[in-house]
Amino acid sequence: MRLALLALCLAQPVAAQDAELVDLGLGLFLDYCATCHGTEARGDGPMQEVLAVEVPDLTQLAARAGGFPHYEVVTKIDGRRPVMSHGDVMPVWGRVFEGTDSAFVRTDAGQPIVTSVPIAALVAWLEGVQE
Repeated sequence: MRLALLALCLAQPVAAQDAELVDLGLGLFLDYCATCHGTEARGDGPMQEVLAVEVPDLTQLAARAGGFPHYEVVTKIDGRRPVMSHGDVMPVWGRVFEGTDSAFVRTDAGQPIVTSVPIAALVAWLEGVQE
């Protein structure tokens, strides 16, 4: 499936590629993240009541950092920057976001960050829900 998505993206204009990536990111978020972070990423998922740590409002990442923190988001998801409340590496289900295809996430400064397609999709969706 990921190869098919990548092939589809390569055959489409940039705006269509972005839309495909955002749609994939939304699906992944709803499937794997919304239980804690909520369907709108506000930290109000059904599990937040039983967690020992406060679930952050992910729609405020850019506001808190003075711009969307691409590198920090990628490295928290892929495990380069462990999130202890997630059992060290996030997500705790590990390989779901590893992917077999590489993708680039570009920071506002244009710096590329190499990551997997699923993580790039999550980052694209999260960037789009910033307030």
